[in-house]
Amino acid sequence: MSKNKGIFDLSRLGRAFFFSWQGLRACYENEPSFRQEAVVLAAAIPLAFLFGDTPLETALLIISILLIMLVELMNSAIEAIIDRFGNDRNEFFGMAKDMGSAAVLVAILISVILWIVAVFF
Repeated sequence: MSKNKGIFDLSRLGRAFFFSWQGLRACYENEPSFRQEAVVLAAAIPLAFLFGDTPLETALLIISILLIMLVELMNSAIEAIIDRFGNDRNEFFGMAKDMGSAAVLVAILISVILWIVAVFF
């Protein structure tokens, strides 16, 4: 018989939050890019309220920075796995790292475009 407590299992949610917090801390402590993005987020939140004309626009400006951080977390996870198992030079490892980096760049471009539109138009 399953011990499934349903969707409101607070102990499971607590453990999930704990592990997620550990992941955020690990990325913050080990990835300079993530720390820089956290600083940008801290500055962007008040600026989003200043430049956002509507609540939706304000939310999109903040979410655009969070998107960068989300992609950075995933890129860092990919890099950690490759660094753990990829001791030798491998074309596919390099390609995976480059693609993860490109994903961060795309997220940054999305954010820059949103901010330019909000500030200047």
